[in-house]
Amino acid sequence: MERAIAHMDLDTFFVSCERLKNSGLEKQPVIIGGGDRGVVASCSYEARYFGVRSAMPIKMALRLCPEAKVIKGDMEYYSNMSHLVTEVIQEKVPVLEKASIDEFYLDLSGMDKFFGCFQWTNEIVDAVTKNTGLPISFALSTNKTVSKIGTGESKPTGRLEVKEANIQNFLNPLSIKKIPMVGPETFNLFSRLGVKTIKTLSEMPVDVLNQLVGKNGTVLWKKSHGIDETPVIPYSERKSISTEDTFAQDTIDILKIRSILSGMVEKLAYQLRQEKWLTSTVSVKIRYSNFDTEIKQCRIPYTSADHTLLKYVLELFKKVYTRRMRIRLIGVRFTGLVHGLHQMDLFEDTEEMISLYQTMDHIKNRFGSLSVGRASGFLK
Repeated sequence: MERAIAHMDLDTFFVSCERLKNSGLEKQPVIIGGGDRGVVASCSYEARYFGVRSAMPIKMALRLCPEAKVIKGDMEYYSNMSHLVTEVIQEKVPVLEKASIDEFYLDLSGMDKFFGCFQWTNEIVDAVTKNTGLPISFALSTNKTVSKIGTGESKPTGRLEVKEANIQNFLNPLSIKKIPMVGPETFNLFSRLGVKTIKTLSEMPVDVLNQLVGKNGTVLWKKSHGIDETPVIPYSERKSISTEDTFAQDTIDILKIRSILSGMVEKLAYQLRQEKWLTSTVSVKIRYSNFDTEIKQCRIPYTSADHTLLKYVLELFKKVYTRRMRIRLIGVRFTGLVHGLHQMDLFEDTEEMISLYQTMDHIKNRFGSLSVGRASGFLK
């Protein structure tokens, strides 16, 4: 049976959400980001025309497009809209993978017998726009790589089908940058060799590719030929990461507990970033000396930033610790995970804060996860 994999991507998601609240932003250059020292979290196509891009410093973006309207952004609002879109799609498909806050894969294999996969995908997109007001693009093909590339080529509000027989002709003229796993370094490497299109890449011998980029050479060769067996992984809010600490002696030392919580959050947030997860739900668990156990949780905007998560964890601890009784165990859990690049709370953080996180993660990657951290996390 031929696979039918659709990729859906909400068009300029943050900007589109703001335009739902303020129709005056329609057809205007819009930048979502945080202040003069912050960076661009998202921007409209009108702003992109002037060269504005995500992660660009706001000051640079405004030099390129002085007329742009800068909006701080509301991650909680965007997260809620993302959940709404997810619910609409999830009701209509057998297998859904939520790849990020604004990106989805659908496995519609076998549904041609009943609906016609392209027609069915069109109806799902219509339902999303009708129920949320958000524009969304999609592409349908036989695998995740081709459908994702197709969505990028069809934007904005595009609807594209790339049939199996036409996959190579579709891919050949495109830049190798369109292949999801090709980053700036890989692109520059191949560009120096004169390899800039997928067609040229597909004609290279596999062993040569492996010599250039290691074991990823074979994967890259397959993708250049439109081959990708990666399954659509069913979305579930039950995915989680967590950690607990049972004390050698029950304690009522709140400063010590807050320090332990800080260390836990930093450890889990680092894991989120390494595995490219964002979390939308935080839980704090305590067990008293009499073994009574209580848990508090809250829904939060998608993030993997230590300082943002720690704020919620400490607030939850205040709410869950209601008795003047010694504590035996403390735990933190992050759930409601979706894959995505670390948002870094781009609406609030400065370039310096983002640089700090990147530097700390680099040090941890090289010397171990305990090599650097907040002082509060070491006060045990």
